[in-house]
Amino acid sequence: MVPLQKRDQFDNLEKHTQWGIEFVEKYTKFVKERSEIEVSYAKQIRNLSKKYQPKKNSREEEESKYTFCRAFFTTLNELNDYAGQHEVIAENLTSQIIAELMRYLQELKTERKSHFHDGRKAQQYIESSWKQLESSKRRFERDCKEADRAQQYFEKMDADINVTKADVEKARQQAQMRHQMASDSKSEYSSYLQKFNQEQNDHYYTIIPNIFQKLQDMEEKRIERIGVCMKTFAEVDRQVLPIVGKCLDGMTTAAELIEAKTDSKQVVEAYKSGFEPPGDVEFEDYGQAMKRTVSENSLSNSKDSKEKPAGKSKTKLWPFIKNKNKLMSLLTSPHQPPPAPPASSLPSPSAVPNDPQSPKQHKEPLSHRLNDFMASKPKMHCLRSLRRGQQSPRSLIYHKELMKRTLGQPTYAFEARQYV
Repeated sequence: MVPLQKRDQFDNLEKHTQWGIEFVEKYTKFVKERSEIEVSYAKQIRNLSKKYQPKKNSREEEESKYTFCRAFFTTLNELNDYAGQHEVIAENLTSQIIAELMRYLQELKTERKSHFHDGRKAQQYIESSWKQLESSKRRFERDCKEADRAQQYFEKMDADINVTKADVEKARQQAQMRHQMASDSKSEYSSYLQKFNQEQNDHYYTIIPNIFQKLQDMEEKRIERIGVCMKTFAEVDRQVLPIVGKCLDGMTTAAELIEAKTDSKQVVEAYKSGFEPPGDVEFEDYGQAMKRTVSENSLSNSKDSKEKPAGKSKTKLWPFIKNKNKLMSLLTSPHQPPPAPPASSLPSPSAVPNDPQSPKQHKEPLSHRLNDFMASKPKMHCLRSLRRGQQSPRSLIYHKELMKRTLGQPTYAFEARQYV
């Protein structure tokens, strides 16, 4: 290091080393905040993994049979281990960097204080030596002037014939004394000058360079320590990379074990219904007029159907049709109106009640006939048609004959003919 020739260079080094200490403090604070971030991040990762961990219920147990659900659960477990590695990073940063830098900062401040104390002491000593040299120099200068004036005064007294011999002797002794004092001051000044030059040489070539060298070594150690800490900062992450890699490999392996076809087959097996598809929908022709005529056959058929109800079908209903009426309409063919009775079935005009030629009709009880009447669907349809005003001629014929047959009254042919 180049020896300093000015005092301000010493002050500049003092400022620079102080900045170096502040830099170490700033880097320590940086690592500390990074450690806090790692702790917070690990905590958040653990909470996230815990939040999505499967609960102990039937739903979660059912989901565990699917490969993608098991892969997700494996990912959560690996993520929990991944969070643990970030906690390891925080611990290593604290123990290997933060604690070391805190201890080193105390040593650095103490060492710097000692070096600058020695430098200030050396500076004060050389300044004090310089002041002694200046004082001896001024004394020597003053004594020389006094000796010169005393010599001039002696020569003046010796040249004057009016001055007594005693006065001349006195002036001579005074001049000799001043010369002696100047000689002593000269010797003292020369001694101080030689001493100062030696001290100054030692100060600028030995003492101060040694102090500066110590400061330089201190700075180099500080920089090297910062470099080691920065390297450790990276190595702390590098040390956990193998374990982090294993966690990531576990996630990747779990994802590769997902089998979409297996999961879909499990869904099919779990939710297959066994229902048969519905049959074709038949065509319904609305172009032909509805012809409903009363006939004994239809009455007897409805009565027979009342006496012998069809057995209930145990066929499963199709699950996608929610409207049962619509479903029944699809499963059964459309109802066609009953065929018109033949002409021979209509009563003849001669068929009058109490005719001795007509066979005697078997009269059933009135309650039985009313029951048959209410249970017959075509009959109810005709009654609704009459109530709504749909009084077609054939429906009126059907209605009258039905009422008369049900109530046990004879049917008159002229009533039917007037509506034909």
